[in-house]
Amino acid sequence: MLYSKEVIDKTSAWIEGDTRAKQWLQQNNYEELVQLKDAASRYPKAFEYLLVHKHIVLAAFVNAIWDDKKAFQLLMDKREFHWAAMANYINGDDNAAAFLKRNKLEHYAQLAHKIQGKIRREGDEGTNFFGSGPFKVEK
Repeated sequence: MLYSKEVIDKTSAWIEGDTRAKQWLQQNNYEELVQLKDAASRYPKAFEYLLVHKHIVLAAFVNAIWDDKKAFQLLMDKREFHWAAMANYINGDDNAAAFLKRNKLEHYAQLAHKIQGKIRREGDEGTNFFGSGPFKVEK
């Protein structure tokens, strides 16, 4: 599931709080990317939205950024290498950003960087409840 550069750029702007970008995403039927912002911050309602509306790749991406190995493997199995690379980049793998740039997906690397910054600002302490309970993604 590759989104256009424009869509990813709007998502990046929304991650940083640009409400006009959020409106654009909603008006153009990208609610899943609007929800991605809160899902990445471990808000259960946003994550539930991704699952209920069958955005499994985005849900797996969210779990993968919180070190869920099965979710990462799901991304690899579905050949969603750009989302897997983004998760790795967020988790500190600089080679993942190089992979995205090499494949002309620098806008995805920029989105990952914005998500990483958001998570760091919020603090990433606490339990990882995505690996258990009703939000666990089974393969």
